[in-house]
Amino acid sequence: MVFKMGLHPRIYATFQYSMVQYFELFGNCMFLSGMVAMIMLRTLHKDIARYNQMESGEDAQEEFGWKLVHGDVFRPPRKGMLLAVFLGSGVQVFFMSLITLAFACLGFLSPANRGALMTCAMVLYVALGTPAGYVSARIYKSFGGIKWKSNVLLTSMVCPGVVFSLFFVMNLVLWGEGSSGAVPFSTLVALLALWFCVSVPLTFVGAYFGFRKRALEHPVRTNQIPRQIPDQSIYTQPIPGIIMGGVLPFGCIFIQLFFILNSIWSNQMYYIFLDLSDHMLRNYNPSMLLPPLCGRLPLVVGSFLTSGCTAVYLFVYCCHYFATKLQIKDGASTFLYFGYTAIMVFLFFLLTGTIGFAACFWFIRKIYSVVKVD
Repeated sequence: MVFKMGLHPRIYATFQYSMVQYFELFGNCMFLSGMVAMIMLRTLHKDIARYNQMESGEDAQEEFGWKLVHGDVFRPPRKGMLLAVFLGSGVQVFFMSLITLAFACLGFLSPANRGALMTCAMVLYVALGTPAGYVSARIYKSFGGIKWKSNVLLTSMVCPGVVFSLFFVMNLVLWGEGSSGAVPFSTLVALLALWFCVSVPLTFVGAYFGFRKRALEHPVRTNQIPRQIPDQSIYTQPIPGIIMGGVLPFGCIFIQLFFILNSIWSNQMYYIFLDLSDHMLRNYNPSMLLPPLCGRLPLVVGSFLTSGCTAVYLFVYCCHYFATKLQIKDGASTFLYFGYTAIMVFLFFLLTGTIGFAACFWFIRKIYSVVKVD
């Protein structure tokens, strides 16, 4: 019937793919917007209006809702150092991805030349050490941390060290197999030089300016004695909330993820950046929903891990793709696949977790800046 209508098969396939994206976008927007709107209307507006309309002294001493936990909401986390390091590295990955995508959309980077894409991403990551050090130091100082030397060293070493270690081990496997795709030793030395001679000093520069700034002032004071948390039901505990929080962001990217994995592992050229630039202008590509989804979900379950849990679903999907789409039998190729997948998942975890924390932190500060607390 399609051919009788005069449509080319490729045009019809493109039309079907676009319609799938439209329906996916519509479903995600409706579900997320409805969930957030319900919380805003039934909780925030009602509570804030009630707080600000209290007049009697007896009612003014009553605490409930958001006001009930105002003395603990800005309490520094137990793993404040690690969280600050992850946030600094996440900012570094975010700006690296954003600038690389912008260059690719503008046509400066061709999808056919993967080497140029990786080189650009690597150079940008090295050059963006300053914002990583600044954000990590600023957040760590707001947590009341005083070990600034440890903070700077961990920010400049932990996340790049994890990526480089995985890459080095995989390169050893390629050397052992005699593969022509192995990175030469001189290139590894050059990467180490970029890391220690460029990225680390830039991280120290950013941390210097971050620690010189005043600590972030919160709209409410933190009580010295933590408030006792009552027993919670199963669905309100942290782990179920984190697990459920990663589903929706993953749902908006899994269709695009299939084509990306095909491009990487099945030698199928997919001009994703041209599609992204075109779709972004038309505002209907579901993958463009990933940042706002990662930013909104922690408003419901405030945690770095809420949006970061999307990386867990990404890893599960990669395992499914390996088992159903690839015909890999030897151990070396399997190790390389999961090694590169681990790097991708780790960077994705930093990216989504940082977006979620930034949105949640801004949201909480806005709430308690309008709530009258004595």
